[in-house]
Amino acid sequence: MAEVPTAIQRRRPLVYRLTRRFIRVSGRQRGAVVEAVAALALARLALMFLPFHRIAAWFGTAVSPKGDEGAQLQCLDEAQIERVRVVSWAVTRAARYVPFRAVCLPQAIAAMALLKRRGIASVMHFGVRKEPGKALDAHAWLDAGGIEVTGYPVSDGFVEVVRFL
Repeated sequence: MAEVPTAIQRRRPLVYRLTRRFIRVSGRQRGAVVEAVAALALARLALMFLPFHRIAAWFGTAVSPKGDEGAQLQCLDEAQIERVRVVSWAVTRAARYVPFRAVCLPQAIAAMALLKRRGIASVMHFGVRKEPGKALDAHAWLDAGGIEVTGYPVSDGFVEVVRFL
């Protein structure tokens, strides 16, 4: 009779494949992924254990989505644009493989933290969508200097209700 593989044996090919991919990327990208995993974990823990108003205070100033407050954002030079792209890549890749749900809000929080560490301002957007017969759906997305960082593309029907500068 054939032996049934254990859960660990079934996961081995995935672990090997992910390890090979991780080794193939540059050292800078590996560091960014490790940093993104840590930031995602901290964001997830904060969302689990802290009241949202305490977390939201860290996001910055809440403003109405209608207006020119976003024009206050800094213009980015080429080096900063590259840093934004690396953070975006690292957070979205890490979110796929962490052993917890890292949906739009933890990704936006993690990316915002990583960009703050690099001295780059970002804007976090919160939106909602209500479809007939369905529950209210919420989404968070982040951009920096006009560059889409996390949560893009934003699905049709989402209405931005607040943004944090």
